[in-house]
Order: sequence, then structure tokens, then C-alpha cells
Amino acid sequence: MTDQPTKLRVAVIGCGIVSKKHLRAIIKLEDRFELVALADSNPSAPGALLKSLKIDDAKSAKIFPKLKLFTDYIEMLETLHPDVVAITVPSGLHFQMAKRCLESGSHVLLEKPMTMKVSEAKELVDIARSADRRIAMGHIYRYIPLVADIQNDLATGVFGTITHGSVIVRWGHDQKYYDQAAWRGTWQFDGGALMNQSIHAIDLMYWLMNDAPISVSGVIARRSRDIEAEDLGMAVFEMRSGALCQIEGTTATSPKDHEARFFVNAEKGQVRVALRKGRPALEIRNAAGRNITMRYLFRALIRYGNTFLTRATNPHYGIYDDLSGAIRDGRNPIADAASGYQSVQAVLGIYASAKLEQKIALPLTGDESTLDMTGFFK
Repeated sequence: MTDQPTKLRVAVIGCGIVSKKHLRAIIKLEDRFELVALADSNPSAPGALLKSLKIDDAKSAKIFPKLKLFTDYIEMLETLHPDVVAITVPSGLHFQMAKRCLESGSHVLLEKPMTMKVSEAKELVDIARSADRRIAMGHIYRYIPLVADIQNDLATGVFGTITHGSVIVRWGHDQKYYDQAAWRGTWQFDGGALMNQSIHAIDLMYWLMNDAPISVSGVIARRSRDIEAEDLGMAVFEMRSGALCQIEGTTATSPKDHEARFFVNAEKGQVRVALRKGRPALEIRNAAGRNITMRYLFRALIRYGNTFLTRATNPHYGIYDDLSGAIRDGRNPIADAASGYQSVQAVLGIYASAKLEQKIALPLTGDESTLDMTGFFK
């Protein structure tokens, strides 16, 4: 068990849309965390973030009494030495910032994807291990209530041998979304629908199946959006157990109809999880075809009590809750550095398969990067 201060001092780098979820979680967990810094290269971004949460100067002084604002995250690290740093910047900046934070002694909460390059993801894993720091990945689907119990029962054989799984992510974005920020949809800073919008789901499927891929065959396309990377990708993974896993990820659908669907088939039952227009749906059936979903719902309600709804509507609450326990107990978070590394490998494997038009063995043994795909769509 690690000595831990009464409250963990948190700094957030990047004050865009996702950072709202971080601040809401920090506020809810005020007994364990205190926000001490917001850092963004745009000097007006921290104020805009607080305003979007209806936090004026008076309220900020009350709920964040130690908060300081920075335009230089390195200055922030050297000045405050925060216990935890949450990184919510464009993906292409993740590596350099996470590395600097770990080397400065901070634990890191890193939004997905971990990095854009295999070697960089591996380096972060190694640095965190050597420094005895924790990396919590923003793989939010792992933190949705009920999911942990489902994963445990799948992993421990309650449903028998898993034969196959599938995941569909239709997270539509129109051209306006991409045009709002020059980094979106680029190979250097973002990747496409697989690396950005679908990597959460790929991570969850690996976790639910309690398995690791040994190969992947994939194709990518650019159908509807004027971007550098793909707006549609499909792949089939062969897993170590012999199971198969099918992936579809796209942003080329309606931005008004976001959905993510997961299906796992096993010899003694089936699991279906879905999220559509912000509404979750779940169906679990046993070998006899009986719907046993309510068992899992009651179990989760008992486990999480009055935090159930908060966890369901903002999974970042679960990430922060888990991270505080991981730091206290000296264990890895549920979505740890290894999960970030594996999911980056998966997407880069799909890209390599699409580029070379062949099946790719996993884990990757080279130094694959999203930049390898530059010029793929000519």
C-alpha cells in the first residue's frame, strides 16, 4: 500500500470538450481529489471551460481554492508537482506530455489513444513501471456499471468457451466537426474512425473476451468526409483462444444517431451491450435462452449504491475512483497502461493490413505508426 495524501492534487492539460467530464468527476470525488491546475496553450480556454460548467470566479474560488491557470504545461509541472495529471489534448501530443509527466513524478490519466506509434506506447509502459507510477487509460466502456461483472463471468468461464464477438461503432461526425479543428482526421495528430472513435470499443471487446489477438485482417476507406485518414474501417481479429472478433468503426454515418454495439457469443450464453443516442441497453442470456440481465443490474445497484447513475452517465467518475484506489493500494487501474498499449497495437495492425493488403501477425514487432499511412488515400 502506498502512502497517499488526504486528497490527490490533480492538474488537467487541455481544456476542450472532454475535459468537462474530468472536472465533473473531480467535483463529485472532492473527498479524494482537488483540482490545482488547468493548462492550455490557449489562454482563454480554461476560463471558457469553467464557464461552460457554470462555474464563475466566485464559485471557482470556493470549489477549487488552489486552482492556478497555465499556458505552459511544463511550467505547471515544475511549479506544482501535481500527484495526478489528466491529459486531454490531441492524440499526437499524448506521448511527449505523458512522458514528461511520468518523469516528473506524476501519475497520469491519459485519454485514448495512448499514442500514435508502437514504440512510444511501449516506452510509456516501461517508464511508468520503472517510476512506479500509474497510467489510467480513458477507456470509458470498462467503467460503465454492470460491465465489470459481465467481464468477470465471461473470464471465469460462467458462460463457457467464447466462440466469437463483434463490435460496431457508428459514431457519425459531419464535415463541420472535422473543419472545427485542423488536427482532426489527420494521421499525425488523430488518425481516423478506428484510432479515435472506435478504440474504446476495441479495448472493451478484448477485455470482455479476456483474450489477446494473434492476427488481424483489415480494410479502411474514406467514403464521406474530406479528411486525411479513414472514416470507415472493418477488420477481423483471430484471438489466442481461437475465437474470432469482428470490428466495424465509422464516422461516415449520421451525427444525430451515434451508436456502439457489442456482442459476445459463448457456449453457455450470449451478451449484448449497446449505447445509442446516449441510452444504454443490455441483454444477457444463459444457455437455455433465458434473459438474466436483471441479475447483473441488481448486483451493480448493490455494489455502486447512490453512485450508480453518476457512473452510468459519466464513466470518468469510475476512472478517477479506480485511479485513487490504484494509487492507494499500489495496483494497476482497471484500464491500465497495458490496455492502452494493446489497443494501439490493434488499430495500427488494422492500418498495416489495409496498407499491405495482407493478414498481419500480432503483436506488432516493428515500429508502426499512423504516419506510415500518410498518402494512403490519394
